[in-house]
Amino acid sequence: MAQISRRAFAGLLGTAAAATALQAKPVAVALKNVRLSANENPYGPSPVALQAMRDAFPQIRLYPDEPVDELIASIAKLHGVTERQVLLGDGSSEILKLSAMAFTDPKRSLVMADPTFEALAIAANMMGAEVKKVPLDASYAHDTAKMLDVARGAGLVYICNPNNPTATITPDKSLRSFLGAVPAETTVLVDEAYHHYATSSDYATVMDLVSKYPNLIVSRTFSKIYGLAGLRCGYAVAQESTIKKLAGQQAWDSVNIMALAAARASLGDQIHVAEHRKRNSDTKAWLRDAMQRAGFQMLPSEANFVMIDLGRDVKPLITTMRADGVAVGRLFPAMPHHLRVTIGKPEEMQRFVEELTKLRA
Repeated sequence: MAQISRRAFAGLLGTAAAATALQAKPVAVALKNVRLSANENPYGPSPVALQAMRDAFPQIRLYPDEPVDELIASIAKLHGVTERQVLLGDGSSEILKLSAMAFTDPKRSLVMADPTFEALAIAANMMGAEVKKVPLDASYAHDTAKMLDVARGAGLVYICNPNNPTATITPDKSLRSFLGAVPAETTVLVDEAYHHYATSSDYATVMDLVSKYPNLIVSRTFSKIYGLAGLRCGYAVAQESTIKKLAGQQAWDSVNIMALAAARASLGDQIHVAEHRKRNSDTKAWLRDAMQRAGFQMLPSEANFVMIDLGRDVKPLITTMRADGVAVGRLFPAMPHHLRVTIGKPEEMQRFVEELTKLRA
């Protein structure tokens, strides 16, 4: 198994940190537990977001009325929509749940890829809706042609782009063609949780199509590149009539003042976004090279995690790695030989490689 070079490791960590890490003890000994299982940003939020939370402490006695309005205004300005076209959520997971509640029931099914993020399917099942799963195509993109066939009569179609757990994208041309063909009575939710990490020329947000399609919802989150997973804040952008249907299912004040303050500050720190995108890209490139030298294939990744084909059942390996202090992604039944691994800090990825080496031996 390939080991990271001292020079490459120093470049990723920073000279001082790397020098400390590479002294007497190897990285694997220094890191007792590594969490690479939930696609979180290992570096955390922007300094301005942290300061915004500190400044918000005196407001915690108040309901978050004004902070909600302020964040909605910032998001509306960012995407060139009206404030009535934005709905905040307790993470984008709440947006998914609200979509299931508003657009699925025993007579209106959910159409989704297999595999993809499962939260919406769970919510649709609770609504008594049938969940129709369409396998990804040969390039691990959403099979929009087959999804279109299944979508007729459905209440909701879910497209996660970039997709979780594969980290692959559905090309912009294919997705836009699908949106133009799907029946008007079928709502389409495009989940762009990993939007900020995608760099492929074949990828594009569909946020600009909201004004064209009344049946389109685009969701985003502050949990990934903004590093606010523990605070829970996300949002939906759609036409006003669709936002009203979603809001009709929502509890009051589901986003707290700390999350609102941090999210709004994060939107203003695009340097933080660029830095974390580069860190993710650099560490992911090192891991890709290490996996290739070890004889493992990694799917093209446009997110902050990867899918690695280990060529065998990964369930026992997941259990063993977790017991040894390296938590990796769960089993995805549609891809039982693939292991999902979050891109952590360089020293965390080194620990993962060493653990995989030990188990392979």
